[in-house]
Amino acid sequence: MGNSFRLMSTRRTVQSISANVAALTGAVASILLPAGCRLCDQLLASASRLPICDACLSGFAPVPPGSCDLCGQPYAFDPEFPKDRACCRDCELHRFGFNLARSYGLYDGDLVRAIILLKREEIEPLGRWFARQLAAIVRREGERLAADLIVPVPLHRQRVRERGFNQVDAFGRPLSRLLHLPYKPVLLVRSKARPEKHLLRNEERWEAVRGAFAMQKGGRVDNLRILLLDDVMTTGATLDACSRALLEAGARSVVGLTIARAGQPVSSFVDSR
Repeated sequence: MGNSFRLMSTRRTVQSISANVAALTGAVASILLPAGCRLCDQLLASASRLPICDACLSGFAPVPPGSCDLCGQPYAFDPEFPKDRACCRDCELHRFGFNLARSYGLYDGDLVRAIILLKREEIEPLGRWFARQLAAIVRREGERLAADLIVPVPLHRQRVRERGFNQVDAFGRPLSRLLHLPYKPVLLVRSKARPEKHLLRNEERWEAVRGAFAMQKGGRVDNLRILLLDDVMTTGATLDACSRALLEAGARSVVGLTIARAGQPVSSFVDSR
């Protein structure tokens, strides 16, 4: 018992020293090798390894007030729907397989550029920053976003070979540590690649993901609450397809969580998959 306690104490000490050394190294590097913000090129003033300045971070547009209580769609972009309703037309028609969806910000301006940056490069500090914002949403929503494990929306194997990684892992793994939840990146697989064209209309998005996702052989989600993670929610088609695969496999519930929510006409957005 005593030896185990001393071993745990030693490990914590080593981890603390390592963290301090990393922080000091980052501070020294920022002084000797000053870098510019990857979004606006302004010189970064802090010692953080995050490659985006505070001004750009604070400029990310939040999801505007007045949104669907279920899928989070801002009513400002659904002018035909009465504002005295709790949920949007899609949710009234039970179009989605997931129970609830929330997003950190609106897919616009600098937030778009930050997400594209995360897609192109494995920038761990940026992933950890987004993870902290998403963790705050989960804690604020409480039981409504309660989950037993986190599942990222998977990429098709061809896209993984091209990119070398799934960008969702960059914020999914740190989010799992913040929420103390298991992270299951191979639980779902994408068997159907997205179309080559970059801009998809609403109906094309739904058709592109129809039957595209399945459970990994041997995967089990019986009676589990799933937190389904992606970078961008546009029409909700991808989250819906993944949710249905999980529910058919026995999941008790699925809630979606994304960095951004597209609120402008869909044709103006590049498909996130």
